[in-house]
Amino acid sequence: METTAPDLYSIPQEMLDFRDLVRQIATEQIAPRAADIDRDAAYPQDIRKLLAEQDILGLPFSEEYGGMGTGTLMLQMAVEEIAKACASSALILMIQELGSLPITLHGSDEMKAKWFPRLASGECSPAFALSEPEAGSDPAAMRTTAVRDGDEWVINGTKNWITNAGEADFYCVFAKTDREKNRITAFLVEADREGFSIGNYEHKLGIKGSPTGSPVMEDVRVPHENIIGVEGKGLSVALSTLERTRLGAAAQAVGIAQGATDYANQYAKERLAFGKPINQLQGLQFKLADMETGTAAARELLYKACAMCDLPQRPPELPKYTSMAKLFASDNAMKVTLEAIQILGGYGYVNDYPVERMMRDAKITQIYEGTNEIQRVVIARQMTQ
Repeated sequence: METTAPDLYSIPQEMLDFRDLVRQIATEQIAPRAADIDRDAAYPQDIRKLLAEQDILGLPFSEEYGGMGTGTLMLQMAVEEIAKACASSALILMIQELGSLPITLHGSDEMKAKWFPRLASGECSPAFALSEPEAGSDPAAMRTTAVRDGDEWVINGTKNWITNAGEADFYCVFAKTDREKNRITAFLVEADREGFSIGNYEHKLGIKGSPTGSPVMEDVRVPHENIIGVEGKGLSVALSTLERTRLGAAAQAVGIAQGATDYANQYAKERLAFGKPINQLQGLQFKLADMETGTAAARELLYKACAMCDLPQRPPELPKYTSMAKLFASDNAMKVTLEAIQILGGYGYVNDYPVERMMRDAKITQIYEGTNEIQRVVIARQMTQ
């Protein structure tokens, strides 16, 4: 009987090679832009173009449509590397998956053929429009409606907290199509349809280079073939999407935490106090050790959940693992970035140094893609089954 499994936890070399390419791009071309992106609170078109040119925006798509076809693990490894340098830039890749996965999982072949090649090349960009002012963690409370009118649907309502608002070429919009039975349907709504607009943009604590806004639909007409999946089954479209895309938030959190750990560690090597580098002070050594350990643990949980996503058959415990990865990674990112600020002392509190930005960016990972309270509910429910 074979008693050793040397390859059990190894990542294929081609994935490591591509990860190293993304890391080099992030270090050399994205990191120098991160502070300006945050300060200007402007969408980094140059970074999006760079990610498209390097085929990174093709990661969520199969080779059939011009994508990379490398699966969830490679995608989230790339998100992690970009987030080390700039969390706002990582969202460009994260939204490529979030805005298109409903179509990947439930869309028609015609819908995929029309949009996926353009998404994979970076020609266009998607968005995911589920949340509303009165419907965040409880999507069934949404007020946006869609009414059938012949071969078309007429959509009315306002969404909120929508990433990529104003930049997306289409939105996966969720609307109630049967109020009596509380049925929701998912629609693909092109941004240039009459009656579609962005009502306002949020001014946020972090991820300032990624626009977050409120799409408004006033008698927006879409053809029946724009339904994603089955009429009345939109909630399952949303939940099956979030079950996987919460790993993007987890990967972003791991990247932020590692970026903060690396920066604090290097600073502690160079900063002198009491006649020696502060990394020789045991109090700070303990902080750095906990930061590195927590982030390594978060990464292992993330990669485990990603590997489960890439299995041919969906494992029944997948929701538990993706929720645990998102929960643990985001809580860790918040702890790590706060400790990084503490290690830098007064320098950590000013925006001449990146760790205060990393802390502000880390906070949202505990909130979006399902709050951490909701993740705990998902985990607990899975445990009782």
